[in-house]
Amino acid sequence: MTLIKSISGIRGTIGGSTEESLNPVDAAKFSAAYAKWILANDENNNRKVVLGRDARVSGGWLSQIVSGTLQAMGVDVVDLGLSTTPTVELATELEHAAGGIILTASHNPANWNALKLLNSKGEFISAEAMGEILADAEKDAYDFADYKQTGQVSYDDTYIDKHIQMILDLDLVDVEAIKAKNFNVVIDCVNSTGGIAVPKLLTALGVNNVEKLYCEPNGRFPHNPEPLPENITEISRTLENGNYHLGIIVDPDVDRLALVTEDGSPFGEEYTLVAVSDYVLSKKLGNTVSNMSSTRALRDVTEKHGGQYTASAVGEVNVVKMMKETNAVIGGEGNGGVILPELHYGRDALVGIALFLSKLANFNGSANMLRQSYPNYHISKNKIELTPEIDVDLILEKMEEKYANQPVNTLDGVKIEFDKEWVHLRKSNTEPIIRIYSESETEQTAEHLAQKIISDIKEIIQFKAE
Repeated sequence: MTLIKSISGIRGTIGGSTEESLNPVDAAKFSAAYAKWILANDENNNRKVVLGRDARVSGGWLSQIVSGTLQAMGVDVVDLGLSTTPTVELATELEHAAGGIILTASHNPANWNALKLLNSKGEFISAEAMGEILADAEKDAYDFADYKQTGQVSYDDTYIDKHIQMILDLDLVDVEAIKAKNFNVVIDCVNSTGGIAVPKLLTALGVNNVEKLYCEPNGRFPHNPEPLPENITEISRTLENGNYHLGIIVDPDVDRLALVTEDGSPFGEEYTLVAVSDYVLSKKLGNTVSNMSSTRALRDVTEKHGGQYTASAVGEVNVVKMMKETNAVIGGEGNGGVILPELHYGRDALVGIALFLSKLANFNGSANMLRQSYPNYHISKNKIELTPEIDVDLILEKMEEKYANQPVNTLDGVKIEFDKEWVHLRKSNTEPIIRIYSESETEQTAEHLAQKIISDIKEIIQFKAE
């Protein structure tokens, strides 16, 4: 399929013609254009980029091409090898590098891969920077370095350990309380780099009873890697026997965290951030941010602690921007993405695990009881596949007109509020679809609201076709 180019990176499927895949030609072209941008914006003047990848089968050859192209552009490479997205982000900052690249398609299936591009702060580059890079790649507007200025490559596999130590050093992480609880946990790392990082983190936190599912980083995902309830049935069945306190699931690049309670029921991706934020806000007063497609429960919890909640446009770079503007102490996305500014401005499942276990260790009850202590909302997640003739902007415009009597937010697509219910429709940054998220107090009413909106959209599409 056609490459998807957005603030979330350059993403595509592997295999096929150059017109319909992420291939060696594209890898070199976009790496060269990124290197040009790096050299023009290198505040530290060290021409250095940190490179890491998840365990996808395509990651090996992709890493070699990206690394070689960067060197050919005169950029030095610090290659972390198999790593996690948050680890590469931290390493970019700690190395005082000019930027970083993570080779991962995150939650997408194994036949996908992507280049995620970072600035010198270890944060995703802006939409403006991405536009500049894409334009240069399209025009092949870059010059390779003279052979005397060829970049050098060094290898460093210590950053996961450094990342974990930085988490342990946080005052918010209550290692002693976690050790005292003697937790029994099950983990599913989908045969990617979480299989390296998560067991190390748990050992460091004093969690010694760990049942490992799919922790071999060979890139052969045993199930759809997006940590949704329908994809985590095996770990849920494992927990049903009552021998464990918690199930922990991470996606292939370890920036999303999902949890399962002691009886095998999902804690809910949306509620990962809610529980972690509840814990952080109990220790330090402050504000929170999540994207517009995330649960209202975070707003409820934030206001309970006396803080202010703000919604951002979807996309990590947008959440981070809003967190900085509102001086938020915790934030993220409802897909299990936790961002703790005290550590770094990036979604980080590892710090999410440490903070959640700290919360659970200090909570007088089980994980299921903790989940029941929060406002109970249900999000229905639907999508409409896009075909070339569908005019998304027209659909959004017509939906805004149709619901003009309701509170409507057009910061990112169209979000329509109905008292404590809402529906958010927007074009995906990562797939050729319209995402339709709706939230209500029951699963049935959330789905009913979504289907009503889908029906409206289909009417608009049909009307345009006629």
